[in-house]
Amino acid sequence: MGEVAVCVDFGSTFTKAALVDLAEGAIVASASHRTTLPETDGTGDVLDGYDACRAALVAQDDRAAGAPVLACSSAGGGLRIAVVGNEELVTAEAGRRVALSSGGKVVSVVAVASGGDLDDLAAPDVVLLTGGTDGGNSEVLLESARRLVASGWRGPVVVAGNAAAQAEVSAILREVPHVLADNVVPRIGVLAPESARAAIREVFLAHVIGGKHLSSRSDFTEMVRGATPDVVLTGVELLAEVAGDVVVVDVGGATTDVHSVVDLDPDSVGREVVATTRVTRTVEGDLGMRWSAVTTVADHPELAGAAQRRHDDPGFLPADDAEADVDEAVARAAVGTALRRHAGRAKVVVGPDGRVVERTGKDLREVGLLVGSGGVLRNGRPGVAERVLGDSTGDHLDGGWQLPRRPRVVVDTDYVLAAAGLLAADHPDAARRLVVGLARPAAG
Repeated sequence: MGEVAVCVDFGSTFTKAALVDLAEGAIVASASHRTTLPETDGTGDVLDGYDACRAALVAQDDRAAGAPVLACSSAGGGLRIAVVGNEELVTAEAGRRVALSSGGKVVSVVAVASGGDLDDLAAPDVVLLTGGTDGGNSEVLLESARRLVASGWRGPVVVAGNAAAQAEVSAILREVPHVLADNVVPRIGVLAPESARAAIREVFLAHVIGGKHLSSRSDFTEMVRGATPDVVLTGVELLAEVAGDVVVVDVGGATTDVHSVVDLDPDSVGREVVATTRVTRTVEGDLGMRWSAVTTVADHPELAGAAQRRHDDPGFLPADDAEADVDEAVARAAVGTALRRHAGRAKVVVGPDGRVVERTGKDLREVGLLVGSGGVLRNGRPGVAERVLGDSTGDHLDGGWQLPRRPRVVVDTDYVLAAAGLLAADHPDAARRLVVGLARPAAG
């Protein structure tokens, strides 16, 4: 009997657990349970649902009883990030993109040079402070730090601005907990997210997980390795190593996340204020199957009543084909909007330099693999992937949308991307074997 590990995702609606055989790189048991958030009267614990999942895994394979546990979490609202930058279209936008790739939901973006107000940061868990290129003007970054302290913010800060000013910024922040990272915009036209992404992960583990008071047990903080979207993005990057360009759309109860890994074409002609990166993530907080169902179907009034019922009862599960049809319609709306926001459009404009292709978003047209994730797809009826994802692919799409034209469409039925992301650091061979199944075409 080989070595195993338990991989757990504490989701906003459901907690999912999988037992992975590390030698085989295969999921050998799985379980899920409604996420059990603490009640206002002090009862309940996020690990109550986990305990139920663990018991279900043990019933399937007794090796789960003593297996080590690796977890990620988006429970309790996930990771909320406020971005403070210099100019709205440069460092603030760069910070927003970095925050999204770090697994956070961006709750506010403040551009100090444009008169942004730091007194209301929309209750984030962490502030990402950016501004200036390395060796450039440092005053706005320093002023942002001063105003952040003056606003009364005492939560964690990740400083990812002008490297030459970071020592002064650190002195200004003083007792405010903060981590220094490399500049996200070291020079004009360059976006460098890696260091800031790692620092946000460090802050999430050190300050946010315990600070949400989701559990009174110490083993919760010990098992969590990162925010779920950050961990899933690691799994997507691993998938891209074996499958090439890939896009993953994850339809959740509260948000719809799109992750893409696309090699950039250096010969393509385009104009962008902030450089596009190979690895991109967007999170749509107004698109989801339950908590955000009402805003998801805003353009579909015939679904308004059903969406409201789902919002009011996040644990709702379809009991018949009619309700399953509604769930698929909500998912189709979420996927269509989320993928279009992520991919953006391409259009030809004529300017002083002649004809130029002006792009927004990420060009997904040549992506070869589209992966669907989320309970509505994993637990759906036969053909659900085609019905939910089909309207967002193909050569027939109008409006210049840069959506996948001829991708192979698969569903992450076994939820391997989160498990692969959790295992990537300590068990890379097992993680790689997990994602190979998604990359490999089905037999026949």
